[in-house]
Amino acid sequence: MTRKIATVSENSLYGEQTHWRNILLDSPAWFAWLEAPEHCGFAYALFNSAQGYIDGFMTVRKERRQRSGVYWTAYRRAGRRVRKVYLGPSATLTAARLMAAAVRLHARDDPPAEATAGAALAAAGPGRVAA
Repeated sequence: MTRKIATVSENSLYGEQTHWRNILLDSPAWFAWLEAPEHCGFAYALFNSAQGYIDGFMTVRKERRQRSGVYWTAYRRAGRRVRKVYLGPSATLTAARLMAAAVRLHARDDPPAEATAGAALAAAGPGRVAA
């Protein structure tokens, strides 16, 4: 049986790892949960306010490095690429920091219109107009 990781949505953490209780972000319970050695990750819902619904998730994982200790990193797949954003140690993992990482990762999903148009023109070749 696979274990589902906890999910952050609407400013609270919820799931099997929280014993099905909501833990508010930036609360003492939140920071205690992050510090606990048995908790190594959670999903963060990416809410698209323009469309009015969740249109993806980023995965946040606790990673251990020999020199720098324990820190958190956010990951999101965009097409064939996996994007990564450093979040820092547990004590600095706030709702604001998670939101900033979500904005950075979500912004990378769609290339700017100028880049897309430039790529289409380059693909069409010299003297040709892209369809």
